[in-house]
Amino acid sequence: MPLPAQMDAARRRGNVMRANGIDAELFDRAGVMRRIPYLDYSQNARFPIHGAIYQGRTGTARHDAVAWGYARGADRHCVDLIQQCEVVGYIWDKDRIVGVETTRGPIRAKKVALAVAGHTGHLAAKAGLRLPVETHVLQAFVTEPLKPLVDSVISFGAAQFYISQSDKGGLVLGGDLDGFNSYTQRGGLPIVEQTLHSTKALMPSLSRLRLLRHWAGVMDMSMDGSPIIGKMPFEGLWLKGGWCYGGFKATPASSYCFAWTIAKDEPHPDNSEFKLEGFERGYQIDEKGVGPQPNAH
Repeated sequence: MPLPAQMDAARRRGNVMRANGIDAELFDRAGVMRRIPYLDYSQNARFPIHGAIYQGRTGTARHDAVAWGYARGADRHCVDLIQQCEVVGYIWDKDRIVGVETTRGPIRAKKVALAVAGHTGHLAAKAGLRLPVETHVLQAFVTEPLKPLVDSVISFGAAQFYISQSDKGGLVLGGDLDGFNSYTQRGGLPIVEQTLHSTKALMPSLSRLRLLRHWAGVMDMSMDGSPIIGKMPFEGLWLKGGWCYGGFKATPASSYCFAWTIAKDEPHPDNSEFKLEGFERGYQIDEKGVGPQPNAH
C-alpha cells in the first residue's frame, strides 16, 4: 500500500501541476505496476515503489537535432553563425562594451548578449564580473541497443536518476551532478557507479547490459536555482545564464524574453524578477526544489 505521507506529497504536486495547466495523473503502486511492469517491486527492493506521477503528453527530444533546428532557423533570419571562434575578451569604449575579441579577430556590436551556459562565469570574468553561479559537470550515458522496452521517461528523486530509450534502441541514463566545480566535460567514476547502481536497482533485468559511452556537460548552477536574465552593471552587455538543469527546455520562452529585454532595454514581465541586482541584498526567488548550495538544486 502507498505510504500516506509520500502519496499526500505527490498528490499536492499533481494538484499544483494541474492548476498550472500541466497534465498530471497520480498512480498508486498497482497503477505503476500496470503501466511499467518491468521495475523492481519486490519486498527487498532498494528503492521501494509506492506510486508515481504520470504525465502523458511529455516526451524527449534529441539535443543535437534541436540545436541544428535552431541554427537553421537563425540562418534563415540572416544570423551569422561563426564556428570554431572563441571569445577571448571584450572591446571597451570607456565604460561600455562595444564588441568582443575572438580568435578570428574583433567583432564590434552595439549590444553583446552572453548566453554560454556552463561558461557563463568564465566569460563574465573576462568583463571583470564575478557572478553568483558555479559550473558543475552533469553526466549522461548510453547503453547498447535493445528492442523496444522503455516507452517513456522514468525518473525518481534518489540520485536524480532517469532512464529513457532512444530511437536507435540504446537506453539513455543520467543522475546527479558530480558535486565539484569543473569545466572538464569529463565525468567522474563515482557518478558512473552511482548511476549504474540505480539502473540495476530499478530495473534488475538490465544487469548484463553493456554501457557504450558516457559524456559530461557543464552546467551553470545559480545560487538560488533560478536563472539570471537582464542587463549587467555596465552598458552594452546582457546576460542569460544560471539555468541549472533547465536551459534546454526553457530556451524558446526564455530567449523570447531575453530578446525583448535587449531590444527594449527593459525586462519582459516574465523575467523581471530574474535580475542580478537581487543577489546584492540576498534576495532569492522562492521556488520549490532548490537546495542550500548550487550543486544541490
